[in-house]
Amino acid sequence: MAAGRDADTWEWLRHAACTGVDPELFFPVGDSGPAVEQAERAKKVCHGCPVESQCLEWALATGRTSGVWGGTDEEERRRLRRRADRRGAPDGPPTRPGGSTVPGRRRRP
Repeated sequence: MAAGRDADTWEWLRHAACTGVDPELFFPVGDSGPAVEQAERAKKVCHGCPVESQCLEWALATGRTSGVWGGTDEEERRRLRRRADRRGAPDGPPTRPGGSTVPGRRRRP
């Protein structure tokens, strides 16, 4: 990885809970049965991660369309993007489907 600004961009990844986990866990094949269970196991890793919100921000900013990132699956990120598109520029923290705020993010006063 290049030094400088790019290195700073990836600094959060050094603290990610997924770094010691098989990456295959985060890329289930399909959207039913075992794939759903696998995605839920991956999300459990994310939900215990100190950089979950940074990961989700990165996934949304870079258009990640596959896998589990920041505790969300592909469909959840599509919904977040659609919601942000309808609102225009986001004025608050990303939220998970169902309305719960992503950990580590505060709402603006």
